[in-house]
Amino acid sequence: MTKLQAVRGMHDILMHETPNWEFLEKSIRFILSQYCYKEIRLPILEKTELFKQAIGNNTDIVSKEMYSFEDKNKSSLTLRPEGTASCVRAGIEHGLFYNQIQRLWYMGPMFRYEKPQKGRQRQFHQLGIEAFGLSGPDIDAEQIMMCDRIWKQLKIKNVNLQINSLGTSESRLNYRNILVDYFSSNRNDLDEDSLVRLEKNPLRILDSKNPDMKSLIKNAPNINEYLDVESADHFAELRELLDHVNIKYNINSKLVRGLDYYGKTVYEWTTDALGSQDTVCAGGRYDDLIENHGSSPTPAIGFAIGIERLLELIDLENVVAKNTPHVYLLIAGEGVRKFGLLLAEEVRNQLPYVKILTNCGGGSLKNQFKKADKSGAEIALILGENELEKKELTVKYLRDEKPQVTIKYSEISNFLSKALSI
Repeated sequence: MTKLQAVRGMHDILMHETPNWEFLEKSIRFILSQYCYKEIRLPILEKTELFKQAIGNNTDIVSKEMYSFEDKNKSSLTLRPEGTASCVRAGIEHGLFYNQIQRLWYMGPMFRYEKPQKGRQRQFHQLGIEAFGLSGPDIDAEQIMMCDRIWKQLKIKNVNLQINSLGTSESRLNYRNILVDYFSSNRNDLDEDSLVRLEKNPLRILDSKNPDMKSLIKNAPNINEYLDVESADHFAELRELLDHVNIKYNINSKLVRGLDYYGKTVYEWTTDALGSQDTVCAGGRYDDLIENHGSSPTPAIGFAIGIERLLELIDLENVVAKNTPHVYLLIAGEGVRKFGLLLAEEVRNQLPYVKILTNCGGGSLKNQFKKADKSGAEIALILGENELEKKELTVKYLRDEKPQVTIKYSEISNFLSKALSI
């Protein structure tokens, strides 16, 4: 019989891990609300053509990494490899962009067929932020400030910001031709991937991680020297805004990003704490994407953060409260069970913040005490036939050497509110 296990590169998030995810998601949601971004929930499946048109046929994502298949109607569908294309599709479909400014966010699983390794799995989770209808560098700066606030909220210090401008499509085409001439004259120094990119997407050669090409890429023509006036001014204003709010950055003229829809501002937040997968957050402008899908021209900018990589950077032991009960209710005797369940409900009604774990399934008191201790609860409440008859509860402290006491039913809420360290 075949051993049951998850698909390679796709992992379960188990019970002891979910508090970490909940903490991270709650922290991020709070910050997004500070900036008045609204949540949009997008489908995991889209038509394959959406990603081909948005991301680009010649990108690694489309050519190598997408999970695509035909459904029963012979339509080609794809598990989303990123969220921007889906968000743009939703905005066009529902008329969200017409004479409107939208600040949207989404969070959820994405899928790419890559070699599984630390920080890069085939199912991974992203936070996506998108702003539509704003063309100035102020929204670029504000989104970078949002990232900075997230790092501070999560006490992440070892991240660095790299920024660049790719210019407009016209100036980028001019730079592309210059880049082709440069790399063509050094064709013998290009690796196999770069030779393919030279024909299809030469800017992506600048993103090569091949150490043998480091010197060649370093000496390549600088895109900043070929920017159009509009893009150069936009980039200068962005840097001025970042300087004003004291956000440190490095200008990386070789930063091009891996998706075809980017233009003007692009940026990445990187770290040296995750090995080879050093990008924690990446984003930029995609002012032409909505028009390319047949809708009215709409400026847009966004970024994505990898949730798994973010979890690797957080000191979880010091910031996350584990989901352990405050109280464990022991029930001794079959005839007592229904009263115990009702008592636990009354405690939850009166003290909504108290987490109470009721012993279900019977068992001796000795066995129940073992479960209570293992649960991590601070206090054990014991309800047996004697207690039921007297309408009392026996209280045993599990973490402190305080004496065992007896309290009346009517005293339980007042007692717990004082006794628990919450």
